[in-house]
Amino acid sequence: MYRVLIVEDDPMVAMINEQYVKKNKQFTVVGTCKDGAAALDYLSSNEADLLILDVFMPQMDGFETLRQIRKRQIPVDVIMVTAADEREALEEALHLGIVDYLIKPFTFERFRIALEKYIAHVDALKDLDKLNQKSIDFIIDNTKRKSAEIHPKGIQDNTLNCIVSYLRSNAQAWLTGEEIASQVGLTSVTVRRYLSYLTEAGIVIGQMDYATGGRPSMQYKIDQ
Repeated sequence: MYRVLIVEDDPMVAMINEQYVKKNKQFTVVGTCKDGAAALDYLSSNEADLLILDVFMPQMDGFETLRQIRKRQIPVDVIMVTAADEREALEEALHLGIVDYLIKPFTFERFRIALEKYIAHVDALKDLDKLNQKSIDFIIDNTKRKSAEIHPKGIQDNTLNCIVSYLRSNAQAWLTGEEIASQVGLTSVTVRRYLSYLTEAGIVIGQMDYATGGRPSMQYKIDQ
């Protein structure tokens, strides 16, 4: 289970974030801090896997908190939350190695996608000794570059990571597009489009299943 520390000075927003996190059974909230200084103090003697980090806070803002986390080499990933939509802020956050960047107000669906993106990020790095160049390129492309720069038109990072995360969590199973769609909350048409892209990229492999007794169906799994 992934341990989440929420760093947010607004009690109402902190409560909503906590409720959102708890909807995913793979995560647990280990604490809530009102500012960056309190978060650093917590992390000095406690462990967390993921921070939900607000930008605008008293005493120490989110960016300074993140700089200190990197400086102290604290092993924790960060999803940054802000009311600002400034390009400079996004660029700095990406430079500091965040997993995702949420702009208030955001929906639960967008928050869920951020958590799924984190899971995909962690899963992709679990077995570094088994990665080939193709896998490494995929990880870097999905964490370091903008979607528009690396994917064709209509292919978005968040949706892509959601599908890849689900396939990785069921790495031994051959799944149809319809089965995947029903689990990730997307239409079959959308999932098939993304599976086609992932197959072309060499991340997913496909096979035709003739054992159904009816019309053959295409099945997919992560290429390991």
